Amino acid sequence: MKKVPKQNKSNHSVPNLERALTILELLAGHPEGLNITEISNQLEFPKNSTFRITSTLLDKGYLYRDEKSKAFSLTGKLLSIGYSALSEETLIEKSIDVMKALRDELKETVLLGIMVHQKGIVLELIPGLHSIKFWVDVGTIFPSNTAAPSKVMISYMAEQEQEDIISKMEFKRFTDHTITKPAAYRKLLKDTKKKGYGSDVGEEVEGVNCISAPIFNRNGYPIAAIWVTGPAERLPEKEFDDIGAVVKEHAMIISQRFGHYLEAV
Repeated sequence: MKKVPKQNKSNHSVPNLERALTILELLAGHPEGLNITEISNQLEFPKNSTFRITSTLLDKGYLYRDEKSKAFSLTGKLLSIGYSALSEETLIEKSIDVMKALRDELKETVLLGIMVHQKGIVLELIPGLHSIKFWVDVGTIFPSNTAAPSKVMISYMAEQEQEDIISKMEFKRFTDHTITKPAAYRKLLKDTKKKGYGSDVGEEVEGVNCISAPIFNRNGYPIAAIWVTGPAERLPEKEFDDIGAVVKEHAMIISQRFGHYLEAV
């Protein structure tokens, strides 16, 4: 098997850190995952050292471990860190004009957000054109069991990543419509991916509805989402499919700016 090439060592290098980074690089080339024996053999690392390092990376959320095969694979955390290095400003710059266009078309408040671990964060907001409009401060954290953007982003993640997020969610009840059971949430994620948009039907705030669509990077990973929010009277559930199609169209414009294109059918 091909071995990851060794790098020139610095006088100030930390052996276990070097091994951890080498393991991450190896797993990047094996999306199907590798178990401890395979990692140890390919890199010629002691098994006990490999076990300690992979256990630490697992605890920190950089790796998943399949309970059946015991194989380790990368999570999306490294992608999140890499994306952060590009700065939130890059995402906002590529999204702001599209958000304004979506606001102008639907007249409702439009928001942009990302996932950090199992929760979402609002990055930007374009106020609606109605005299009564929804407003939330930039930096607000939203719960993933209710929020439309969280649902749609998570629905496009790998199953293992979904399960990792679900296992850490609180499933707090806010209204009678709030989803509080993991099984019901898993079913919702499947339905959300089929539709291509996420929704919040008064699940956090009674009478306030949201419709969201994902923003993908060039590899098809959901790096963010945009969504519209407003009173149920102006965003009724019976019109979700039509509104969702408009939100998806605008989200795809932003995705294309990150190099994502739908395959021809």
